[in-house]
Amino acid sequence: MRRVKVIDSHTGGEPTRVVIEGGPLLHGDLAQQLQQFRHEHDRFRSAVINEPRGSDALVGALLTHSPRADCATGVIFFNNVGTIGMCGHGTMGLITTLAWLGRIAPGQHRIDTPVGVVRTELHANDEVTVHNVVSWRYRRDVTVQVDGHGSVTGDIAWGGNWFFLVADHGQTLDVSRVPALIDFARRVRQSLERNGITGANDAPIDHVELFSAARDPANHSRNFVLCPGLAYDRSPCGTGTSAQLAGLLADGKLAAGQVWRQESIIGSVFEGRAQPQGDRCLPSLRGIAFINAEATLLLDPDDPLCDGIRHE
Repeated sequence: MRRVKVIDSHTGGEPTRVVIEGGPLLHGDLAQQLQQFRHEHDRFRSAVINEPRGSDALVGALLTHSPRADCATGVIFFNNVGTIGMCGHGTMGLITTLAWLGRIAPGQHRIDTPVGVVRTELHANDEVTVHNVVSWRYRRDVTVQVDGHGSVTGDIAWGGNWFFLVADHGQTLDVSRVPALIDFARRVRQSLERNGITGANDAPIDHVELFSAARDPANHSRNFVLCPGLAYDRSPCGTGTSAQLAGLLADGKLAAGQVWRQESIIGSVFEGRAQPQGDRCLPSLRGIAFINAEATLLLDPDDPLCDGIRHE
């Protein structure tokens, strides 16, 4: 019986499960560790994150050793279908978890991820600011033909993951319409794949983000984000907001350091800012996570579903 200790939290409604004990021992820098985890420990990923122990919405965060002395920890993020490069809400959940464990105090902390070092700050009121990786818009006004919907035009941008950002989509962004929004965003992603449209270096675009006017006048925008594996983001999506900020800054719709309040499909909010860096930007996101549970997962080799219900 393998025992895996985890701490669960949610950030704006989006859950994070941090593996604090019982995970695989990985070696090398974070890029090398990511490859080991992806190719040698995918059964572990599925067992921790998928049903019957987890859910499609859950994002995992494996605490791991960082070879960098200036980092509080290394982390590998994963979901129901594989690994992901960076996760904004997950980083907020990770920092809150480390504070819950007494491993860090309010102040600035550096986190080593497979896509680079991410600076964070734990505030005295328990909010977390994530200074994300360099983000940028890769292509503007890309049009695809979407089955059942016709032409859809959007931008391709990087915010730690690759996004297709769509403002003119004809959809009402309401939580009551989540099944229809998932179907629409899935069809958009399928069209991108079918037409060979990718991010830089042929990287797959695995996130689709839709925008509309905010419901709350205190906010600037509302979004719906389809993540890999057909789960939708309950939070405003940290990497998605970073990708959006890059485009807003490039278009002159957002000044350097200006606050942008991004509202999610369920109404939770991240507060974003961006500083230009050439034709790219350095985004920061502020939000709060709450601890939900401390648990020990039991991986019984006699259980036919020990590895979880896998998404092939």
